[in-house]
Amino acid sequence: MSPCTVMVDVGKWPIFSLLTPQEVTSIRKACVFGASANEALYVTHNDEVFVFGLNSNNCLGTGDNQSTIIPKKLEALCGKKIRRLSYGTGPHVLLCTEDGEVYAWGHNGYSQLGNGTTTQGVSPLLVCTNLLNKKVQEVACGSHHSATLTSDGEVYAWGYNNCGQIGSGSTANQPTPRRIINCLQTKVVVGIACGQTSTLAVIDNGEVYGWGYNGNGQLGLGNNGNQMTPCRVAALQGMCVLQIACGFAHTLALTDEGLLYAWGANAYGQLGTGNKSNQLSPVQIMMEKERVVEIAACHSTYTSAAKTQSGQVYMWGQCRGQSVVLPHLTHFTCTDDVFACFATPSVMWRLLSVEHEDFLTVAESLKKEFDSIETADLKFRVDGKYIYVHKAVLKIRCEHFRTMFQSYWNEDMKEVIEIDQFSYPVYRAFLEYLYTDNVDLPPEDAIGLLDLATSYCENRLKKLCQHIIKRGITVDNAFSLLSAAVRYDAEDLEEFCFKFCVNHLTEVTQTTAFWQMDGPLLKEFIAKASKCGAFKN
Repeated sequence: MSPCTVMVDVGKWPIFSLLTPQEVTSIRKACVFGASANEALYVTHNDEVFVFGLNSNNCLGTGDNQSTIIPKKLEALCGKKIRRLSYGTGPHVLLCTEDGEVYAWGHNGYSQLGNGTTTQGVSPLLVCTNLLNKKVQEVACGSHHSATLTSDGEVYAWGYNNCGQIGSGSTANQPTPRRIINCLQTKVVVGIACGQTSTLAVIDNGEVYGWGYNGNGQLGLGNNGNQMTPCRVAALQGMCVLQIACGFAHTLALTDEGLLYAWGANAYGQLGTGNKSNQLSPVQIMMEKERVVEIAACHSTYTSAAKTQSGQVYMWGQCRGQSVVLPHLTHFTCTDDVFACFATPSVMWRLLSVEHEDFLTVAESLKKEFDSIETADLKFRVDGKYIYVHKAVLKIRCEHFRTMFQSYWNEDMKEVIEIDQFSYPVYRAFLEYLYTDNVDLPPEDAIGLLDLATSYCENRLKKLCQHIIKRGITVDNAFSLLSAAVRYDAEDLEEFCFKFCVNHLTEVTQTTAFWQMDGPLLKEFIAKASKCGAFKN
């Protein structure tokens, strides 16, 4: 897992919603892992280490098997300056510090913790054997095996070895770290990555070597035979690879010319080739795009991502359960967000470093100051509740307010505006939209916001509301939305809801909302639906 230093909102990973705002702002580094993205580790600005979550197979390292939604401090790691972290789906966790020490804990049924036993690791243990005098700078985990890269370019591996993923020349499990030699003995390795049951390495001259399971072609050797020892990916001859990334059973490689290659399993389109056929050898993808500067994959997912020189981020593979077979341009600014929002599970593909900078963009500053009592110079009272805003922002962002303030506003007036024609959730969402350009409302409230947007001549907001309503319509709320659309004279939406109700007539007529419709509206619906032939009997 390579490091990352970007402005990232860790709140995009659902598990962080368990933390208080104060705890979130204390985070300097973080990693989300687990079969359902249900465990997390984070490092604070003063180098304290905390964990929380499900604690499957003791992978939180707290010394017990208890789940916790309250962060627990890992005293053994506090002050250690964590450099890299990786996790296996066993699950087990592996990390190295800036001093080059390696710690491991969690599932150990195949000695993947490297301590010579198969005893579960309930708390972080220093991995000593063969690594004591080595400075480890990178760690990688497969499902049940582990690998490290030292500062002098040596690779050590241990754990489960049923497919040769340890690179020892046999399929015997390896209980302690063992240096991988063979054809790597005289070479300097600069990068490592693990798939579920395979391992890959990049040499300082740009060559790539792979070993372990190859049933899907994830080693890129042109065949699907397993490899007990490292074997060079000959198809990349003449190219200088800078970075490799492994998914569950596929591999990505990035060259010094910004070219992206992929090979291996492709059932979800994770290779980005436009189809779902496995590839036994490297295939170049994103050929018509600009230079690629970063690639991302994680061995517990079937998702791929890449970032280009201009900062565009693409994703493909399994994205929210859908198969995306070609690189799809996203609105994200970093590859990490792809895994937060679209991967299954929504884990992190690397240890994430979060830069909490004092500087905020204009958009971030506006968002931060919405409903802020400290800086506001105007407040609205809706349903007895106050919403704090800024006159200048409202005048700049909304013609309705610009006209209102220019017409009658003066400094002697009370700085409270009473609103009685819209509900509090609706009006608050509208004002927040003026600060953020975004709307977050359930479809039932979005109907009211649509009415407001119509009244205030906010055309973009109208489109957003209609999109929310159409996307959120269900059998249970269809008649409620239809009633509201009629009430607010939203003709396009009324037609959409009507068609939905007709197409799901049997189900929606069994809901409470159907029988609670106003008598005249119910009669009108039945008459209109009958004219369409919806009621056969």
